Amino acid sequence: MEWGWLTSAPKRKRVKTAGKRIRWLSPAEAERLLAELPDHLAEMARFSLETGLRRANVTGLQWSQVDLVRRVAWIHADQAKAHKAITVPLSDTAVEVLRRQLAKPRKPQYVSWVFVYRGCSIYKTTTAAWRKAQKRAGIRDFRWHDLRHTWASWHVQRGTPLQVLKELGGWETMEMVQRYAHLSAEHLAQWVAPLTAPHCGYKIAEVA
Repeated sequence: MEWGWLTSAPKRKRVKTAGKRIRWLSPAEAERLLAELPDHLAEMARFSLETGLRRANVTGLQWSQVDLVRRVAWIHADQAKAHKAITVPLSDTAVEVLRRQLAKPRKPQYVSWVFVYRGCSIYKTTTAAWRKAQKRAGIRDFRWHDLRHTWASWHVQRGTPLQVLKELGGWETMEMVQRYAHLSAEHLAQWVAPLTAPHCGYKIAEVA
């Protein structure tokens, strides 16, 4: 064994934790934000809230990936974070958003893009207009990606099974979806109700 002096302080590799920040909006907050955003950002944000698609998949969406008759859109495997194709069912609101885009003028080189601004494709969403709209709406600490968190949170709160949510969102593992599980307490309700039910046989003491 050889002994010697270290020339620099030893470094410890930081262990990543499973918990990640989840910031989501209530429906009322979402409507306030949408009302303050300029039209092109509001349309993309509303579409994101309806589909859960990531920013790049929304800004890069092309008409060849959309079927308004069948009410479905596709994200190709090479466009998905998990490198697996995603089929996106379109809600009534999502279809309405897409139909409004059909009437927007486009420069010749951008006719295939769904979302455009002043005739050109959109690459940047976190702009000064986005930040100012948040301030006017009273929304703090909210990123564009949190629209996806909001979509997932709303799904869980209304009872969408986590396995279904995983497929809708194109997540690679259930662990990624499990972080939203705490937002649904329906499976716990059956254990709470008996505590206050009259037939339990317990007396509730009154505290003066």
